[in-house]
Amino acid sequence: MRVLANDGISKAGELALKEAGIELLDNRVAQDHVINFINENNVDVLLVRSATKVRQDLIDACPNLKIVGRGGIGMDNIDVEYAIEKGLYVINTPTASSKSVAELVFAHFFSLARFLHESNRLMPLEGETHFNAMKKSFSKAYELSGKTLGVIGFGSIGQEVVKMGISLGMKVKVLTRKPRTEVLTLSFFDGQTLNFEITSTNDTNEFLKDTDFISINTPKTDEYIIDTPQFEKMKDGVYIVNTARGGVINEVTLLDFIESGKVAGAALDVFENEPSPELILLMNPNLSLTPHLGGNTVDAQEKIGVELANQIIQIKKKL
Repeated sequence: MRVLANDGISKAGELALKEAGIELLDNRVAQDHVINFINENNVDVLLVRSATKVRQDLIDACPNLKIVGRGGIGMDNIDVEYAIEKGLYVINTPTASSKSVAELVFAHFFSLARFLHESNRLMPLEGETHFNAMKKSFSKAYELSGKTLGVIGFGSIGQEVVKMGISLGMKVKVLTRKPRTEVLTLSFFDGQTLNFEITSTNDTNEFLKDTDFISINTPKTDEYIIDTPQFEKMKDGVYIVNTARGGVINEVTLLDFIESGKVAGAALDVFENEPSPELILLMNPNLSLTPHLGGNTVDAQEKIGVELANQIIQIKKKL
C-alpha cells in the first residue's frame, strides 16, 4: 500500500505507517499535478490537510485510490459523500487537535482582555517614549474568572473550550441547533477528575444577552451565524473569538460593531477570503489575528499523524 501525505504528516505517523509495512511517498505535489502523480505512482491513500482539495474530478480520475484522509476535523475540502459513493474510505481525526484549538481560543481571549495584541504592536514603537501613557491606556483590562463564557457549537472543540472555561472559574453556556446534554470530565495532574453536566440551549436571545466572551466552534456554514441581528442582542463590551471557519461571522459587520463599541475586541484565526484576508481586518487594532493556527501545535500534529496511520492500518486489514 502506498500513501501520499500531500500536506505532510508527523514523524510519529510516518513511523507507524512504516512499521506496518506501508510505503509513505516523500513528495509534495501541486494541486494541478496531483491526479497524474497518484495514477503514475499507484497511490492507494491520499492524505491532506487544508491545502489539497479532493473533488469529484480527482476521485473520478484516480480509480485505484482506496482511502482519502483529512488531518483534522473539517472535511470541506473533500467531496465526502461522492467519495463514499465511489467506494472510497474517508477518514479524519475529529478530536486530535481539539485541545490545541481550545487553547488558541483562550490565548486570544487573554490577549484581548489584557490588550496584549495591541501592546505587543506598540511597545517596540512607543515603549521608550510613551511607557506611562501606554500603561494607563491599557489599564481597563478584565479577568476571565467569574465572567460568562458562551460557546457556539458543542463538538469536541466546543467541549474543550467549555472545560477550559470551567477550569478558569467562568460561568458557561452553550448554543446549539437542538438542546443537548453532555457530561464533561476535567482531569487533573494527580489523577483526580471532576464531572460537569452541561445542557446547551437553542435560544439565541437568551444565550447572547449577558455573555461576556463568545467562542465560535462550529463546522463550515452556508450563512452567517453571527450577523447584525446577533450583534445587536449582545451585551456592550463583548469579546468574540472565531477559530471555526471563515464565513460563520460577518467580518464587515463585525468591524462596524467594534467601531460602535458594542464589541470590545475580537479575534480571527480564520477568514472569509483566506488565504488573503482583507487589509481592513489586518490593520484594525481591536482585532487579535492569527493565520489559521488552530491545530498547528507539535502535540496536535503528532496525534493527527498517529490517528491517521492507525486508521489506515486497520482499513488495510479489510482490503
